[in-house]
Parts: sequence; structure tokens; C-alpha cells
Amino acid sequence: MTVRLSSAEDYATLLDKYDTWMFDCDGVLWHGDRVIDGIVEVLDILRSRNKKVLFVTNNATKSRKSYKGKFDQLGVEAHVVRPIFHGHEFWPILKLSTEPKDEIYGSAYAAAVYISSVIKLPKTKKVYVIGMSGLEEELKDEGVSFVGGTDPADCTLEPYSLTNFVSDPDVAAVVCGLDTRLTYTKISKAFQYLTRNPGCYFIATNEDSTYPSAEGLLPGAGSISAPLRYALGKDPICTGKPSSAMMDCIRAKVTFDPKTTIMVGDRLNTDIEFGQNGGLSTLLVLTGVTAEADIAGPSASSIVPDFVTASLADLKVVGK
Repeated sequence: MTVRLSSAEDYATLLDKYDTWMFDCDGVLWHGDRVIDGIVEVLDILRSRNKKVLFVTNNATKSRKSYKGKFDQLGVEAHVVRPIFHGHEFWPILKLSTEPKDEIYGSAYAAAVYISSVIKLPKTKKVYVIGMSGLEEELKDEGVSFVGGTDPADCTLEPYSLTNFVSDPDVAAVVCGLDTRLTYTKISKAFQYLTRNPGCYFIATNEDSTYPSAEGLLPGAGSISAPLRYALGKDPICTGKPSSAMMDCIRAKVTFDPKTTIMVGDRLNTDIEFGQNGGLSTLLVLTGVTAEADIAGPSASSIVPDFVTASLADLKVVGK
């Protein structure tokens, strides 16, 4: 049964109970390029009480490093290990030994790690990308070769024909993320690899049907992979929320106790389900995709969060 938070005592009890706080970003911290009022103050309260703060996003358009730039631009504190080249190896460097390690985890990163560490794609093989530069950057950081993506030849709006298509036998996976420059050429090439190359993996960074922009909802990454799902008659492997692959990426870098960890999100079938699958408590906020009608009444979802509040900013009431 969902507990509706309303009083200062409710929020104080919540803060005392949980040591690690995981947050979705779009619809929870901000809308587009506008921070939701009160969010920075709430995050400051959590840090002042020595809580672990992690940001877990299904936005695959940005790499973790470029996403850090958005946090900085919006004045929201977040930390990412900054690797520097040292001889023949990369070493993570922190300004201070007490500074937090990686706090940002995205579905593009989870997809890249899945391909490099779970599938263990051979170095001689490639990935065909439907997605943007953030996904490409994460693949590159994991040592995964790729084609497609932001290549101008694949972003063309010219009619597509198989007449001049030259299949690359080294493409062993297709990965789909949100792509605002999606073309028929990209869908067609991905379809060819998935049907012609034996054992070619079909991977989606996430399956969000929509995402909240500053001006309203737009089609999400799930809508990008949908044409291929329909054409192929099968579903992709999903590496973002609510998949366990995302939780595995976080566990590999952060030590936390699920019993004292809470996932905060605005979407039931990704954020809340992700928390529940990982054995975490969950807090739903109503500043994004999910509306009151989705959790109460005859059309209520079967996914039930532990707590609900109008906005994450409601926690401001406890003060520092």
C-alpha cells in the first residue's frame, strides 16, 4: 500500500530511514533545461546529512561525462570520475580522496558495458548504432567499435534502396537509443544486419515510450526501437531501467544496502519497477510522466510505489 507523504514528520522519517538515494533525472530534477524549484535545496539537505546521492537516467542521448555538463549548467551538484591518460593506461583521478566517485549512471553506459563485459563482443566485431553522440561516446570508452549513429551517410533523408547496400559481416549487434535524427536509412540498415548477420544482437538502451521535455511529452527511446520490433517480430534486450543490467552497473561501482536505499522517479514502469526489481524502496513524484489517475482509481497501474509525493522539492520542509 502506498504511503502518501504530506507532513514535515513524514519527510523527516523518510530522510532518517534511507542512506542511499537514487534519482531519475528528467521529470524528477528538471524539465528540459529548467530545474524544478526546490530541487537543489533538497539535494543539499541530503548531502549535508551524508547521504549517498546517485543519478540513474534512461536518457541515452548523452554520455555520463556530457551529462555532467548539464548538471553543471543547471547548478545541480554531481560527480563523475575524470579519467586521464597516464602512459598506456587510463587512471581515474579525483581532486580529493574524500570526493564522491561516480554518481551518474545512464542507459547508454549500461548498454556499452553490457556489450563489452556481458556479451564480450570480440574486438574484431562492430555495433550498428541507432542513436546519438552520447551513446557513441560510451561505446568508444568501452572499446567497442561502431558504425551508423551520427554518420552523415546514415542521417540522410534521401530515399533508401538496397541496390547500393554493402553488408558489413563484422556487425554483430544493433543498439537503439533515443535518436532525434532517426531516418528510414538507419532503420533499414539495422533491419538488414539483424536479419542477415547470424546471431546479431538486438539491444535497446531503454524502452521509455515517452520522455518529458520542458514543453511537454515527446516520443522516447522505446518509440525509436518500435519499428524494428514490429518488423522483426521480437523484442530487444533492454539495458536501461527497469533492467537488472543497470543495477549491476551501479553495484559494480557503489556499495549500498538495498534495505536502506530508495529509488525516486516519475515513471512507474521504469523507475519504480527498477527499484522494486532491485529490492529497493520507491518514491514516486508527480512532476513528470505519472499522473494521479495512474496510481488511484479504476485505471490504476499494478505497479505500486512505497511512497508518493507531489514533488521531490516537498522534502525541503525538513531543512538542514
